[in-house]
Amino acid sequence: MATGLLTQIRTLFEGDPGVRKVADDPVLSAELLLLFRMILADGVASDSEMVAFRRICTQAFGIAEQSIDAVIEYLNEFGYETNGSQAIAMFRDLDVERRRQLARHMADIAKADAHLAENEVKLLRRTLDLLGISPVDVVKPAT
Repeated sequence: MATGLLTQIRTLFEGDPGVRKVADDPVLSAELLLLFRMILADGVASDSEMVAFRRICTQAFGIAEQSIDAVIEYLNEFGYETNGSQAIAMFRDLDVERRRQLARHMADIAKADAHLAENEVKLLRRTLDLLGISPVDVVKPAT
């Protein structure tokens, strides 16, 4: 019980740990913003796309499930400061596997609702071009 109370007090003064993690990592912030742009590319944020986004947050980035709503709120409040081109630019100098991971995450979001909208395909294609990633790399399993 004391540990839970200390965690609550720390969160009160320091903010949500998931939000701190995202705020302290510009590349992670950029990736989450790009994933959100993919969710919204077809004009509808479907439940299946949000489930995929939450899964990526927890499994790939170690963001606790209870922090994801606060992370989404953070992205909504501060994401307007970064456009898609700026977010993609943060990945250009990263190793190719990290760029592939971004592309796979975006494809996972696009496929989540079992319908690839034209705008989702365009956004993914443009992102792949800017990152220098082949579409084949997106469908191959991660190494």
